[in-house]
Amino acid sequence: MLITLWHLALVFGRLSLLAVGGGLPVLPEMQRLTVEHYQWLSNAQFRDTYSLGQVTPGPGMLMSVAIGYKAAGIAGAVVAGVAMFLPSSLLTLLVGHHWDRFAESPWRLSLQRGLGPVVIGLMAAGAFALAQTAILGIITAAIAAATVLVLLRTRISPARLVLAGGIVGLALLR
Repeated sequence: MLITLWHLALVFGRLSLLAVGGGLPVLPEMQRLTVEHYQWLSNAQFRDTYSLGQVTPGPGMLMSVAIGYKAAGIAGAVVAGVAMFLPSSLLTLLVGHHWDRFAESPWRLSLQRGLGPVVIGLMAAGAFALAQTAILGIITAAIAAATVLVLLRTRISPARLVLAGGIVGLALLR
């Protein structure tokens, strides 16, 4: 049990520091570690945990608490939650305290410009990793494709698309 708690702290502590631009960029690595390496979850459980985290209030990365609970009970939930949020919070506090001093620095401006494409690429990788666990056949592929098309062509709320996709999936995949 202690070794599992240690592994949870290492996994989520590292992911915390790598979560540039939010939690989506670390999803591929989180999935690799929690599903393939440590086998705390199956692919379906990972997908469902992520999905649940997206429709509940609070940060989506609260899914780390659910993963920790599955791996090691209440202690695992606490360790995973603290490890996921504390390192990045401390880093943000430290950097934020000094960030304004470098407002006109060419180094800061270059860093800000360079991180944009990195974050977009990491987010695309996260979305791709999630799609690999969620698109399981022609029906789910059609739902995903229709959702992307609607998102690109309209200003409809993604929450409504999630609801619509759920209803269509329920009707067609029973």
